[in-house]
Amino acid sequence: MTTSGTQSASDSTYITASNLSIDIGSTTLAYRDLGPRDGVPVVLLNHWGAVLDNFDPRIVDGLASRHRVIATNYRGIGGSGWNCPPDRR
Repeated sequence: MTTSGTQSASDSTYITASNLSIDIGSTTLAYRDLGPRDGVPVVLLNHWGAVLDNFDPRIVDGLASRHRVIATNYRGIGGSGWNCPPDRR
């Protein structure tokens, strides 16, 4: 598992937060990560087909003022890759 991208979590708003990515197996997943690093994170899951920019920045910024927020793209959506194993094609 590898990650890429840089961020300054304490100074970011959702709109200015960098898109990051993590490689899990042979699939790259895109996400944004902001807010304080202590406590339990809030993981945001969007409706199918939605991308990171579909989250409401006002809501995410409100959550991120007190919680670490991780917003994700689903596999094959937006900046996330799709690598279908041969046995599932």
